[in-house]
Amino acid sequence: MTMAWERRTMDRLGVIGGGAWGTAMAQVIASDGSDVLLWAREPEVAAAINADHANPLFLPGLSLSPSIRATGALTDLAECDALVVVAPAQFVRPVLAELPCAGKPLVLCAKGMEAGSRQLMSEVAAAVAPDSPIAVLSGPTFAHEVAGGKPTAITLACEDEGVGRALAERLRRPGFRPYLSQDVIGAEIGGAVKNVLAIACGVVEGAGLGQNARAALISRGFAEMTRFGLARGARAETLAGLSGLGDLVLTCSSTSSRNFSLGKGLGEGRSATELLSDRRTVAEGAATAPVLAEAAREAGVDMPIVDAVCALLASKATVGEVVSELLARPLKQEGA
Repeated sequence: MTMAWERRTMDRLGVIGGGAWGTAMAQVIASDGSDVLLWAREPEVAAAINADHANPLFLPGLSLSPSIRATGALTDLAECDALVVVAPAQFVRPVLAELPCAGKPLVLCAKGMEAGSRQLMSEVAAAVAPDSPIAVLSGPTFAHEVAGGKPTAITLACEDEGVGRALAERLRRPGFRPYLSQDVIGAEIGGAVKNVLAIACGVVEGAGLGQNARAALISRGFAEMTRFGLARGARAETLAGLSGLGDLVLTCSSTSSRNFSLGKGLGEGRSATELLSDRRTVAEGAATAPVLAEAAREAGVDMPIVDAVCALLASKATVGEVVSELLARPLKQEGA
């Protein structure tokens, strides 16, 4: 049954996650003067936001709206009408389990698949918070650009059209434009797969393999994304939109992407263990890659680029070996 949500029922928004993207989303919401409550795991982040209207740990050099208030207690979010969930993918389940979110709309922003269950974030949320309407926000977004007010277009996917429209109206700003979709699975798969492919493109950059190789990898990676997405029930037009191809192009071409930076380090010969040792930031693709590879095998979907990234992350092959293996694969029709 579609619920007749109105904007007035979503006046008070909360953001879960005080990293770069969570802070950027709080800044977007607060840009019209709205009060925003942001939960941060790090006490120093909450303290800096409340005292100095800044987040020097994750978004240095940016002045935050004074209408953003930070807290370290998830229970404080009980006063919010809807919650924007920006916790990393592998932490969404435990965070939601502690939230006072019964019946509140949840806007999921993490891009990944949960290890063990191989579930997408919407599936995790449905299991933990079955009474909450679920939406997914995904697309080509670098946090520092969004927080700085630069023009951004993004997909907001929600099976409940009424909830989706209400959330879109609540989140839209002059420089932040949500495009509505009801294809939640497609929006999530685009975001999850592109993170793994961004690692691969970073490897191309770090190893000096050239622009031809990067363009080919983006194209063939998109083919892998499409095969897997269609097998999981996604719509082709969603995968070709902002949350799929759009996000793929962005994160496969800039060191502002943590996944691309991780791949660049691998291409330069550094180990995954060393590159992932910084616990302040999360390259979601590193955790998603082996989960995605397992899910693809289970679905009978061929994803050789994803497999190559898994081999590099696990130190089971060198860059030269995975490149040679990819180029030696049997010839096939391009659309296959």
